[in-house]
Amino acid sequence: MRYAETGFNLEVDLTRGNIERVETDPRDTELYLGGLGTNAKILWDRVPPEVEPFSPDNLLIFSAGLLCGTPATGCNRTIVSTISPQTQLMAFSMMGGFWAPELKYAGYDKVILRGKSPNLVYIWINNDKVEIRDASHLKGKGAVETAELIQQELKEPRAQVAAIGLAGENRVYFASIEQGRSSASRGGIGAVMGDKGVKAVAVRGTRDINVARPLEYLELCNEVLEYIKWRNEHPVPGVMAILTGLGSPQEMKVHDEKWHTENFMWGNSRVRRKDFWNEDIAREWAKTLDTMRTRLISCYNCPMTCGATISPPGLPTYMMKCFSKLTYTMAAFADLEFGLGIAQSATEYGVDGFSTPQVMAFALELYEKGILTDNDFPGMPADNEGRFYWLLDRIVRREGIGDVLANGTYWAAKQIGKGAEEYAHNTIKKHEQLPLKLSMLNPIYFLMYSTGEKINITQIEGQFPQAPFLTMEEKEAFVKDWFQVPDDKFKQIFLDWEPRGEKSMPFYPTPEMCCEIVDWQERMHYIDDALGMCAGLSSFPLKPPYHIHNYPKFISAGTGIDMDEEKLTQAVRRYRTLVRANNTRRGMRRKDEKPPADHWKKRFPELEEKLLDTYYQFKGWNKQGIPTKETLHELGLDYVYEDFEKRGVYSDNGGAPAQETSAEKDKEA
Repeated sequence: MRYAETGFNLEVDLTRGNIERVETDPRDTELYLGGLGTNAKILWDRVPPEVEPFSPDNLLIFSAGLLCGTPATGCNRTIVSTISPQTQLMAFSMMGGFWAPELKYAGYDKVILRGKSPNLVYIWINNDKVEIRDASHLKGKGAVETAELIQQELKEPRAQVAAIGLAGENRVYFASIEQGRSSASRGGIGAVMGDKGVKAVAVRGTRDINVARPLEYLELCNEVLEYIKWRNEHPVPGVMAILTGLGSPQEMKVHDEKWHTENFMWGNSRVRRKDFWNEDIAREWAKTLDTMRTRLISCYNCPMTCGATISPPGLPTYMMKCFSKLTYTMAAFADLEFGLGIAQSATEYGVDGFSTPQVMAFALELYEKGILTDNDFPGMPADNEGRFYWLLDRIVRREGIGDVLANGTYWAAKQIGKGAEEYAHNTIKKHEQLPLKLSMLNPIYFLMYSTGEKINITQIEGQFPQAPFLTMEEKEAFVKDWFQVPDDKFKQIFLDWEPRGEKSMPFYPTPEMCCEIVDWQERMHYIDDALGMCAGLSSFPLKPPYHIHNYPKFISAGTGIDMDEEKLTQAVRRYRTLVRANNTRRGMRRKDEKPPADHWKKRFPELEEKLLDTYYQFKGWNKQGIPTKETLHELGLDYVYEDFEKRGVYSDNGGAPAQETSAEKDKEA
């Protein structure tokens, strides 16, 4: 018997209309755990670098995390993986809600879509009964509306539905997949779903999931619940509100937005409004949030109520996406009422809440600078907020200038020319970022931005404080009950870290220390993404209930696999390296490993090069960031080395230009 997982994947060939239930190899679970780990292995085996994102041979994988569907609190994430049209690299985006546990209860660990349907369809999974159904009547419908219509059509209100909106149908490069109380938004995976002709995947399951040692597993779950209760009664002092508690996005409980609004950059990541927040704005924004926030809600098997449903006046209720509460507001230099309102439209259209407002602000800045003109914006309203609604509609429909902008700022700037690339300054690896700009180079964040494969900073940072505390008393109080650290050396690094002087940024923590810190934070995110755990209860907040010391116990008691910290760390290294390998053979090299161009005002080129050199060596990569033969052999990835050798990867000096997008190739054809 397989424990925690079902041991079966659902393979759907959309071109042929063929559906298969395929048994999986339990050895792969031991080596790669599940979720992101096994997704990376499948993409490596079946999607070579010659395959384009919009090719029938590209796969779109919906994976329930290894421990989803078990009693583990907050373990409910769906990990969606494919080759991104936006980055040309491996994309993996997480969504919470109820979809992944429902898939496990239907008897499957993954749904793997391949090929392309000649007509718009949706997939209906009801335990053993799986159908490819006509979705022509859903064409052009919003993502949330689609889910409701499918539930009505199936007469199954408990069906969990992951759907795309108009943006996905039109292959917008930052299209999302929406699912009830969450979404998988980054990397344009909704565009791949639309390209495959799939409007939605609906699932209903009524089976059980078995765990290997139930009593031991429940004891571990109860320990987590007790810690959550204690932690929320004893928040971490001295840090911003969203990190004092647990859950993500805690922001939906927060009224005071002084930190975000005065430290993040507005518009096209250009303007920092240092004195924006005042008592009048605080009262106005609190009233707006309290009026529109219908209720706080949770995902499957989680007590945190850290999400929220929003009901803008005259518009349907929707679920606010993680950390996108302010993104539209700040892009448009508007107020919170506008931001919460346009986010409803964006959710129905199915677009990423980080990229979309940045793309629109980028376009309007080009307009203000004369690079784009009135001819590019025929009929655009004169008022600021109206312009954003107008642009959003043009982008998701790929009409006029919207057809160019729908590829994101990186590719749009290349196509527009006339100096537009200078204004696409807030991108990393061809991907729009959160508009945070700071003064002094932060070496830890430099490495996270530059080398992270996930490419989304809120899904990279985590359990090490973002800045030094001011006094030794505060630092000593913080480390006293900091049992989540893998090793006590992290406590000493933090104790020695000073706001000013010799042991301050950018030269402290040292490059060697930065490598340890970044590796620890990344390790926790990768564990979460294999197990299906919410980052808000593990890898993202300070002092979370899940950590490197109790995760091996959960895996052992849940799956029956003999696991300890050393084996878990090695497994994470293995599939993290495999994610890297997928991107390496798609052309990613050292030249791509850099933060947004003006993320910090004060930069240190020599230090940055040393940071990369040190980190590459720490990871077992060569000067181009390619995993070495020795590293691959140690991790049991000799097949990766053989492929690299065959393709001449090690002789590539990283000078190749960026690949064209599928849209650019279509235009040339």
